[in-house]
Amino acid sequence: MGKQQQFVLRTLEERDIRFVRLWFTDVLGFLKSVAVAPAELEQAFEEGIGFDGSAIEGFARVYESDMIAKPDPTTFQILPWRSETPGTARMFCDILMPDGSPSFADPRFVLKRTLEKASEQGFTFYTHPEIEFFLLKNLPGDGTPPIPADQSGYFDHTPRGVGHDFRRQAITMLESMGISVEFSHHEGAPGQQEIDLRYADALSTADNIMTFRLVMKEVALEQGVHASFMPKPFSEHPGSGMHTHVSLFEGDRNAFHESGAEYQLSKVGRSFIAGLLKHAAETAAVTNQWVNSYKRIWGGSQRTAGAGGEAPSYICWGHNNRSALIRVPMYKPGKQGSTRIEVRSLDTGCNPYLAYAVTLAAGLKGIEEGYELPPGADDDVWALTDSERRALGIQPMPQNLGEAIDLMQRSELVAETLGEHVFDFFLRNKHKEWEEYRSEVTPFELRKNLQVL
Repeated sequence: MGKQQQFVLRTLEERDIRFVRLWFTDVLGFLKSVAVAPAELEQAFEEGIGFDGSAIEGFARVYESDMIAKPDPTTFQILPWRSETPGTARMFCDILMPDGSPSFADPRFVLKRTLEKASEQGFTFYTHPEIEFFLLKNLPGDGTPPIPADQSGYFDHTPRGVGHDFRRQAITMLESMGISVEFSHHEGAPGQQEIDLRYADALSTADNIMTFRLVMKEVALEQGVHASFMPKPFSEHPGSGMHTHVSLFEGDRNAFHESGAEYQLSKVGRSFIAGLLKHAAETAAVTNQWVNSYKRIWGGSQRTAGAGGEAPSYICWGHNNRSALIRVPMYKPGKQGSTRIEVRSLDTGCNPYLAYAVTLAAGLKGIEEGYELPPGADDDVWALTDSERRALGIQPMPQNLGEAIDLMQRSELVAETLGEHVFDFFLRNKHKEWEEYRSEVTPFELRKNLQVL
């Protein structure tokens, strides 16, 4: 037994932990959990825990349903919220087939496989997400709009306000679980919060995002409100993005940095950006996977400057240009490790394992093929006319989920990155969601048409 496994077993005894929750995610990014007693954990480390994969979205068909969840001891943490008494801990799992081979349906394996490809080229992929979400007084299930938990705005500090107390308690919980927070503040819309996690390797970040979502929901419930990661719950307010700063390192050296180059950005960094731009449309169904995601990207209120709602509608890059899909932040003199790029398309409803996998794959493709970076956009892209954007070679993002899945369906890059199993299931599920959405009569139609037609 390894040292980390021994540490886990010793901690369970010393801290009187009565339950261990084993976590994993389905293909759509929903967290799954099974609890085991500490006495069963040693065997779980050796053999894993068997379960019916056909009952999990996208995992297996009925006739090949046996699957194994094997806990990763490096992800062990004690759950800090009061509802978990007596003591409860959690670990993320890798999903295996009965013969011990990795399951191609496991989103965590999809990301690990892509990270391994980067490692073979000498790169480690680091990510730093800025996670936006809403605190709501209610979660109505009948289609009526929710009520924000506050009426504050961007960077507002409201003494004894719900958001202020919420963020303090939430950050305390995150850091007690080893998840470091860099910034937190109120975002532009009523009830909207932002908490930024520190840089980490992409697999740790994806695990942290899954933990983050649950912590936010637990803390919200303790304070009598609800946390929602729906990309755009309000027509009149900006949506919630998950802008992610990314960089590649070769050992201790930042592969995106080159002293004296424009924006201190190396050829590797420029080709990585070019790959993200070239494949942005075909990967959008993964980075923005819900019908509602495109309300954030194309909703009119995203043009409200300074309100945290600058969703990227067009595929371009720029230096400190918050209307661009890719932003190259200002370089900090003397800090080579700070050279990075910010990917602004991701929203908070995505499956982080799959989203980071296709993001990395697109960037690596740009490096492998030597893609040339097109000129950057210096102006507000939303303010340009369609003809001006066409003249600059700036293409739009998909305008809805239907267009996004059509592009994904033809993408060799996405098919190769996700693998046949995840690729096929994801497409089938998204086609079904799009057809259900298209066939539903909406409140908008009833409000506009019922009395006048």
